Amino acid sequence: MSAAEGPLVVGVDTSTQSTKALVVDVATGRVVASGQAPHTVTSGAGRESDPRQWWDALSEALRQCGEAAHEAAAVSIGGQQHGLVTLDGHGEPVRPALLWNDVRSAPQGRRLIEELGGAKFWAERTGSVPAASFTVTKWAWLAEHEPDAVRATKAVRLPHDYLTERLTGQGTTDRGDASGTGWWASGTEAYDEEILAHVGLDPALLPRVVRPGEVAGTVRDGHDLPFSKGTLVACGTGDNAAAALGLGVRPGTPVMSLGTSGTVYAVTQRRPADPTGTVAGFADARGDWLPLACTLNCTLAVDRVAALLNLDREAVEPGRGVTLLPFLDGERTPNLPHSSGLLHGLRHDTTGGQLLQAAYDGAVYSLLAALDLVLDEDADPSAPLLLIGGGARGTAWQQTVRRLSGRSVQVPRAKELVALGAAAQAAGLLTGEDPAAVARRWDTAAGPVLEAVERDEETLARLAGVLSDAAPLLDRGTDTA
Repeated sequence: MSAAEGPLVVGVDTSTQSTKALVVDVATGRVVASGQAPHTVTSGAGRESDPRQWWDALSEALRQCGEAAHEAAAVSIGGQQHGLVTLDGHGEPVRPALLWNDVRSAPQGRRLIEELGGAKFWAERTGSVPAASFTVTKWAWLAEHEPDAVRATKAVRLPHDYLTERLTGQGTTDRGDASGTGWWASGTEAYDEEILAHVGLDPALLPRVVRPGEVAGTVRDGHDLPFSKGTLVACGTGDNAAAALGLGVRPGTPVMSLGTSGTVYAVTQRRPADPTGTVAGFADARGDWLPLACTLNCTLAVDRVAALLNLDREAVEPGRGVTLLPFLDGERTPNLPHSSGLLHGLRHDTTGGQLLQAAYDGAVYSLLAALDLVLDEDADPSAPLLLIGGGARGTAWQQTVRRLSGRSVQVPRAKELVALGAAAQAAGLLTGEDPAAVARRWDTAAGPVLEAVERDEETLARLAGVLSDAAPLLDRGTDTA
């Protein structure tokens, strides 16, 4: 490792599929070491992971970083949002964590909306209308289906909270990740006692919400990670808020993330509240807000279609008339948790490449349909759309986003933006800077800009029509028993 100009920090991304760790030079933003280790996730309607494997993956990722991790002065963890981690009195998992893409709690979500004042109540109180992804619905599902697990639970955490607590010995979270639970009131920025009482969750089981810029704790003794005792630990945050930090996003700049899930979001200074439930009114990690729309089916779904067709993921062909809604895992935006994929307009002359392009179109359409709701009236419509995530460097993804959005698209060169955002948060503890300003100093958003092309109104209209006509069928889902 070459000499660093400033102190070193570690930023962690504990995502659905793996944990990544970066050791970053605070002065320059240079990544001096990195590591990654996988997780396993169950398949089907229930998506679960054992939280202990996140710790094992973190240990392995840091081991790969070598001596640089030991030299770090601060660490922060960004993580997958919404997951329900239930711990016993010894801090051990009561059961595997229910992940964000576990859709079994959809009935509980609908019931909570009906029982507590309707969608408008939830949007005004928490900023969001609870869908199956939200933690509050998962707790309600657990209480209904596994009451013994609920009785054994002595602490409730989110995925990033679990790892932070194992580092510090203290139960903490941050406003960004707390805002995705459904039991944190965005108006008062505190846990909502009425909602907690309704779902039978004692607020004493929840972590303390650490303020932006506040130290969550220090690394304690008795761990098997390469950190020195006393290393500062930031509060961490959810993955989307961490990526926004990693980009140094300013208010009004649109971001589209193409990963296992797809998201569109922007930073705003106005507290969002969308009673339709399309936009989740999340807090960001700094003190502003992060209205966001999320789809369950993005790169993984399109790759699955490519595999079924025995095609490379870039082997798309232009074509008209065929529509594919790749809702392979149910869908959150639009809110169709029991849906499956739908193909319409198949003809004798339809090619495999055209079907694959239709899968891209269907995945991107769902995100763009929510973008106007995410952006407020102060947003610049000519600003480039920042395209990030695993799919952002794929030519087919880039061209589909350009064609269906009609906007210019900027692809940042920086990779692992969630971990970089966590690193910027850790750096802010050392320098006193706003973490987003740290990321801008590191120039993380720099990258090529693809010029705007004429928007494909014909395809957009066809997708909207098929989705509208098929919504009752999609809402019924299929019997997979």
